[in-house]
Amino acid sequence: MRMRLLSVSVLAVLAAAPAVHAGEGMWVPQQLPEIAGPLEAAGLKLSPQQLADLTGDPMGAVVALGGCTASFVSPQGLVVTNHHCAYGAIQLNSTAQKNLIQDGFNAPTRAAEVSAGPNARVFVLDQITDVTDQARAAIAAAGDDALARTRALEDFEKALVADCEAEAGFRCRLYSFAGGNTYRLFKNLEIRDVRLAYAPPGSVGKYGGDIDNWMWPRHTGDFAFYRAYVGKDGKPAAYAADNVPYAPKRWLKLADQPLGEGDFVMVAGYPGSTNRYALAAEFDHTAQVVYPSIASHYRNLIALVETAGEADPDIAVKYASNMAGWNNTSKNYTGQLEGFKRIDAAGQKHAEEAAVLAWLKGQGKHGADAIAAHARLLELLEQNKATRERDLALAMFNNTAMLNAATRLYRLSIERERPDAERESGYQERDLPALEGAMKQLERRYVPAMDRQLQAYWLNAYLELPAGQRVPAVDAWLGGNDAAAVQRALDRLADTGLGDTAARLKWMQADRAAFEASDDPAIQYAVAVMPTLLELERERKTRAGHNLAARPVYLQALADYKKSHGRFVYPDANLSLRITFGNVTGYVPRDGVAYTPFTTLEGVVAKDTGEDPFDSPKALLQAVAAKRHGGLEDPRLGSVPVNFLADLDITGGNSGSPVLDAHGRLVGLAFDGNWESVSSNWVFDPAMTRMISVDQRYMRWIMQEVYPAPQLLREMGVGAP
Repeated sequence: MRMRLLSVSVLAVLAAAPAVHAGEGMWVPQQLPEIAGPLEAAGLKLSPQQLADLTGDPMGAVVALGGCTASFVSPQGLVVTNHHCAYGAIQLNSTAQKNLIQDGFNAPTRAAEVSAGPNARVFVLDQITDVTDQARAAIAAAGDDALARTRALEDFEKALVADCEAEAGFRCRLYSFAGGNTYRLFKNLEIRDVRLAYAPPGSVGKYGGDIDNWMWPRHTGDFAFYRAYVGKDGKPAAYAADNVPYAPKRWLKLADQPLGEGDFVMVAGYPGSTNRYALAAEFDHTAQVVYPSIASHYRNLIALVETAGEADPDIAVKYASNMAGWNNTSKNYTGQLEGFKRIDAAGQKHAEEAAVLAWLKGQGKHGADAIAAHARLLELLEQNKATRERDLALAMFNNTAMLNAATRLYRLSIERERPDAERESGYQERDLPALEGAMKQLERRYVPAMDRQLQAYWLNAYLELPAGQRVPAVDAWLGGNDAAAVQRALDRLADTGLGDTAARLKWMQADRAAFEASDDPAIQYAVAVMPTLLELERERKTRAGHNLAARPVYLQALADYKKSHGRFVYPDANLSLRITFGNVTGYVPRDGVAYTPFTTLEGVVAKDTGEDPFDSPKALLQAVAAKRHGGLEDPRLGSVPVNFLADLDITGGNSGSPVLDAHGRLVGLAFDGNWESVSSNWVFDPAMTRMISVDQRYMRWIMQEVYPAPQLLREMGVGAP
């Protein structure tokens, strides 16, 4: 069947323009012409049709990093993103003796730029193709067999991606929207040589640390620069000393007009996940069980690593990236739980769902099908809940460094027995460079003593499981049910040889028989539990197949309900490109408190204590004291702006997204949301939801007055000649 390129007309049914307003909505770019009126009312000066041109200006400059967003800001492949998005690369190049997290990194020349790691990527969007008809046909052909449906979609995706990636240098991915009502293939140029060019000291880039995370007022210089490199022929290539900077077709210009309160701003980025169309029962389970449990576990892990890091600086450096993720997630979940109570999210979810179901009862067969689909989804939720604790403990134990390496390597040997097209996703030939990269960099993020502590934590969590959730293969391997059994298991695992990079790379080439004959204790664990892991995977895929049948039916009915009430419909975030827009504005978090939308240099100094995480560089304190604003002050503020608020709809994955003004110029980088907004992943709250961004004027000020990078300022067209 012939594929069709995504058109505006295909998406017209998704938008109900009269109900659209600035703030809520993560819009697929092709929807923008449909909401031209609200965009213009909010202050956009560009044509919405121009924004819908994904390879034009400015959209062509926006890139994905695989979990964060970034943008080109020079014709020499210079890429700007958040400091916390580059944190893994900064950590990877750090040691206890040369700590770039603490000291920063500033390459005076391109030759001094360092690799961001073997798995660092810059993805440049080339094309989006609608493949809904083909995907649905593949699923339908599988009939009523739930597992067959999942496998049919997987086979369709593999074939589609293989055809898309037949052109060298491209990485393709199939995205599902609205629970499977729409499927789109994204084709991206995959740049594989990514280098760190500049990162301010942690006392700028992570100022306020986890204390200020999600908080306002904020004073964080959350920015860093990569550079994208390609081979001499201009095509993507692995890291090589003689590679050359990539020449993007589009790059953003820094704003030449000062941003102020009330001004229009928009964000283009790759938001990760929202759940605004989830069932009320799914929300309840998340709020009552999942979030509290995971947040508690992560706080425990943080305490373990903090204690170990105080005694061993090597642990503090190597686990810095893990710690940042755990801290961010645990605080985010805590904030969401508080937000749910504040806005009575459960009450809202249940009231709306009751209204939808009542409406469906009057919609004939269409309504009856949707009601049946809703009931089926509730049954699937109960199945997931029955093994949730087991699935978490087992997954996290298997994700500790050595066991993760062992299980992935053994699984690779199993998958290699099949033709490439039939292998499990993640183990095809296209995936091997990433797997090899993970094996190569493991020692930079692993300390045996710390890995043992994390293994012990999750083994003990496993022992606390109810008898009905225990896994016989794990019990047999463990050989006991008490602390002594755990210690014996840890002692065995301590003798693994997988801590050596050369050994891991050698095992990447081994066949299944070699693994099954091995006496390495980590590999023996992988061999022992793999049949169970494969069976659990089969069960998950069966449930996914049932979801493929039920979820699209219910979500289409939910969309129909919303449209019948004059409300707009946009898909939940799924790491695909979106645009959100609004205006620079403060908010009132509680009675008697009103937050203004900008912070300034003086606020940085006011917070400074001289101790982490409020330990500003001396150069910064001196420049502020001398009122050395470098021509970047805003007369309305009497100082240089640092961070600003806007009422945009973003979530994780939007980190590093360019914030653009009404003319498409770069005014800042999105890096956080406010504490009161984190619950908006489930229920959007327009009164409280705010995006926090670092102002480009502060970025320039740091690069000019505090941690000078005149070479990069000139490259972006704003430095002294």
